[in-house]
Formats: sequence, C-alpha cells, structure tokens
Amino acid sequence: MKLGAYTACLADQPLGEALDTLASLGLTSVEVNSGGFIPSPHCPVESLLASQAARDAYLAEFSSRGLELTGLNCNGNPLSPRPGTGLKHADDLRRTIKLAGLLGVKRVVTMSGLPGSDATALYPNWVVNAWDNTFMDVLDYQWSVLVPFWKEIDALARENDVKVAIELHPQNVVFNVPTLQRLVAETGATNVGCEMDTSHLMWQQMDVVACIKALGPLVFFAAAKDIKIFDGVKTKGVLDNEFTRVDANDPGKVPTGYNSWCNQWPSDPAWRFVAVGVGHEVDYWVEVLRALRDIDPDMVINIEHEDAAMPTIDGLRMAAETLQAAQAKL
Repeated sequence: MKLGAYTACLADQPLGEALDTLASLGLTSVEVNSGGFIPSPHCPVESLLASQAARDAYLAEFSSRGLELTGLNCNGNPLSPRPGTGLKHADDLRRTIKLAGLLGVKRVVTMSGLPGSDATALYPNWVVNAWDNTFMDVLDYQWSVLVPFWKEIDALARENDVKVAIELHPQNVVFNVPTLQRLVAETGATNVGCEMDTSHLMWQQMDVVACIKALGPLVFFAAAKDIKIFDGVKTKGVLDNEFTRVDANDPGKVPTGYNSWCNQWPSDPAWRFVAVGVGHEVDYWVEVLRALRDIDPDMVINIEHEDAAMPTIDGLRMAAETLQAAQAKL
C-alpha cells in the first residue's frame, strides 16, 4: 500500500518545498487540491490543462523526489443552490476529472454535494433525521437532483479513465454507507465510489473497519484522519453546533466559496480533529490498514492533517510514524 499526504495543510509552502517535506517523512504518495472549497496553490489547473509540456514538468516535480501524484482533491458542494458555489464547484470537478485523465492520475476525491430543500431554496439543507414526512419530501427532491448529476460525472470519469472517490462527509446527501450504496445503485455508476476518510465516520460513532468491509470494492481511496471525543459530548452529543462567526474582514478567515468561509470551532467541543495517533493508537490503525489492504493491496492512504492544536510538520510526522508502524505490523 502507498502512504502519503494531502498537501492542503502545507498551502503556505511552494510545491517543491511541500514535496520535500513529505519525502523527508518517508512518504511516497501525494494528493493535491484542484478546486472546490479551497484554493489550489499546488496545482495550476489551467496551465496543466493547456500544455503537455507543463504536465510533464509538473509530474517530474514528484517523480524526481521518489513521490507519486496519486490523487486530485476537489472537495466542494457541486449541487449548492448558492450563486457562485454550486456551478463553480461542479465546473471545478469536471475540469479536475479531465486533468486527472491527462496526467494519468487515477483518482479524484470530492463530495456528493448538497442541494437545497426544493427548487426555490437559497441555501443547502442537510436532513439529519427524517422523522417528519416533510423531510422525506426534501430528500426526494435532493435525490432527484443528485442522481442525474452523478450519472453525468460517472460518464465523464469513465471517458477519462478516472475513478471518482466520494468522501463520506456530513452536510452532504451521501455521508454514510447506505447513501453511498444507494447513489451507486440508482446511477448504475462504474467509476464512482468512496474515499474512506476515517475521521467523519469516527465522530459519527461509526465503525470504520465495518464500513470498509461493507463497501468492499467501492472503496477507491483512503484518507487517514483522526478525531478525539471530549467531555463536551456529554451534554451536546456529536452534533455539536456551538460554532461562532468569523468576521468577514478577518484576514485569517478560511474561504469555502464566494462570500462564505469557515466559522470558529467551539471552545469546548464535543470532538475535534487531531493528528493521526492522538485519537487512536497504532493497533487501531493496523486494523484499518488491514481492512483496506484486503480490498486492494495497492490502496492509497493519504494523511489529512487538520489538528489546529499541533504544528503542521509535527502533526504530519506523528501521523506518518503512526501509519508506518501500523503497516509494519500487518
């Protein structure tokens, strides 16, 4: 299996420096952002689409360091009803698939997307628990938007010899095993499956290994990302919504689209992202890697570091050492 990292956490470093960082940690796989919610400083999409020479030079940046570009990441909301978000993210995804095909990169990571509650909605609407019949109406509408879009994306991926791996991320129509299975069944997809991001399953109290086994060959790609549960969960549950606003003029805000950005994480959270190895120790990751290897001996597992309490390089080093120790025990 290939162990690597997603370079979004190294966005402050130029590509060459970021690749040197990963190589120094003994990693061999690299995933870069290509659009969607966040900028793509490590992937000049337009110039790469336009020029074979640019693509050759770009891939040489990786191979010269003993690294492989294994995935393009275009996480966003391609079905958002918000102007400047849904259409842009959908276009980013289409261009990413075409670029992946030209580069010979076989995996594109993204999210399923989340429409509004109906055709007139202004904002995305995530149905957490459809206990009332009106929520079923919302879900019916959302699936009527989701299925045709993903039939189109599946066809585009097949045309470009790429597989699209959907992250099971809350605030998307597809966020767990049954919804991913339903999407594949209703679209008849051959080139759409799952990116097994461990973290979002963890905080929802799902069994990661059971999810991997349930999806089997639909797991195309994996992200090693850890979480830790805190005492806040005792009174708030895992659906902790005590985020606070970040001012529009804050120079440190993290954009997620036109006129949208991340809120401030709760100060007393029910859970938060931590470096791989902080929330779950080596033996846990042994079982995760074993389950992934059983599906594909060449599975890619890329670290996604989002631990705000730990310096990036320290977090990446801890994650790399944890996964390398787990792999050695297989």
